[in-house]
Amino acid sequence: MKAPLFNVHGVVAIYRFEMGRFLRTVWQSLVTPVITTSLYFVVFGSAIGSRMQDVEGVPYAAFIVPGLMMMTLFTESIFNGSFGIYFPKFVGTIYELLSAPISYFEAVLAYVGAAATKSVVLGLVILATASFFVPIHIEHPVWMIALLVLVSVTFALFGFILGIWANSFEQLNVVPMLIMTPLTFLGGAFYSIDMLPETWRTLTLFNPVVYIISVFRWSFFGEADVPVVLSVSLTLGFFAACLAAVGIIFKTGWRLKN
Repeated sequence: MKAPLFNVHGVVAIYRFEMGRFLRTVWQSLVTPVITTSLYFVVFGSAIGSRMQDVEGVPYAAFIVPGLMMMTLFTESIFNGSFGIYFPKFVGTIYELLSAPISYFEAVLAYVGAAATKSVVLGLVILATASFFVPIHIEHPVWMIALLVLVSVTFALFGFILGIWANSFEQLNVVPMLIMTPLTFLGGAFYSIDMLPETWRTLTLFNPVVYIISVFRWSFFGEADVPVVLSVSLTLGFFAACLAAVGIIFKTGWRLKN
């Protein structure tokens, strides 16, 4: 019998396995962003928002919502994408995946799809939590959903690469904690880069996170710190680079077969 061109059962099996791990800890997974978002609104929305009424005509408490969502998406997408492939390496079951009748594309689709799904759910939970504190108006809802999915998939792919690269659980946290978190805080998550002095604003433009947060905030309020087309192009470019890197990794077997 001729093998199917696309192994749907294999993709669904891996996807369900990864989502099952998420559902087993769904209470902790959902409560944590709710509490964290609430604390951010108490600290930033109340303390700072009482002194800074609005940013670019948007109430400050509402202005930080896209930044909060992106901050969670970055960390959760990277963590879920990296842990999903690192754990089979850690316990030695990666060889079962490599020898299974499933293509590399199908394996990546399942792992990254599950990681992105978790991140999108958490992003929507944060949005729902924020709506209890401030009225949320989304100027471009279709773009908001599209960007939410694009960013989740892109950074889940990036996390997948990190999971293959990492040799320990400590290495899994290097990029999310020591690189992505500072870049997010310095990328305009809680302020507009137009508020910075000219020199610092120029330096900030070298931070790739600025463009992602800016275009996502544009989908909410119709205002962006940098050109929307440039932001979308850079995000798609990073997605393509991650996709190409994953293809090279599976083609060469780097950190997988040894």
